[in-house]
Amino acid sequence: MTITTITISNPSGEGNLLNPEVIARLVRELNAADADSDVTGIVLTGAGEVFCSGLDIPAIKAGGDPVEFATALAGLLKRVPVLSTPVVAAINGDAVASGASLVAIADYAVCVPGAKIGTREVSLGIWPMVAQVPLIQRLGARWAMENVGSGEPFTAERAREVGLVNTIVPADSLQDAAHDWLRKAARAGEVTATGRPAFYRFAELGYDDALDASVELFAEMNRPKK
Repeated sequence: MTITTITISNPSGEGNLLNPEVIARLVRELNAADADSDVTGIVLTGAGEVFCSGLDIPAIKAGGDPVEFATALAGLLKRVPVLSTPVVAAINGDAVASGASLVAIADYAVCVPGAKIGTREVSLGIWPMVAQVPLIQRLGARWAMENVGSGEPFTAERAREVGLVNTIVPADSLQDAAHDWLRKAARAGEVTATGRPAFYRFAELGYDDALDASVELFAEMNRPKK
């Protein structure tokens, strides 16, 4: 079993802020790990003591194209759910704004006790238009609005209660806890490549449509191999 760690970092500033270049690197590393048949799991974490502070808004205010930034972020958020390799977020510090979106799109999430997780844009008079989408998908409208509409990130404990985080562990146990989830996920073996994307596809379909699609995939998985 081989586990790859991908680290969110932005050497040009604090908070591991996301810009098109940082996002492009993350996508390349995710794609490379997903294409490697030896890799059975991906750990996504942040450099230093922060997981991710979201999009680089100061760079946008300094003249960056907001469409370019938002499009790059949306592409990353679309890419992770269709990977064939399980992903765990190892939340080593605050995961706010779009950083919370990265937590929401991971299969599993482990977190240090003091981390804050969620959007904060509303408290600054901004609506987290892109960042809210994965939170709504993961939590449902009620719990997502608790954070999005107030601009107050969840504590680690509250994130666990609403289903955004699986486990809370001391910092020195974070990587071990992340690897433990990926060891469990590896039990599925090769069928993960079909089952994981299907899981997220079914989550977005209506009930009847998801069942119809599941019958087709079930049949494909259980036909005798030639």
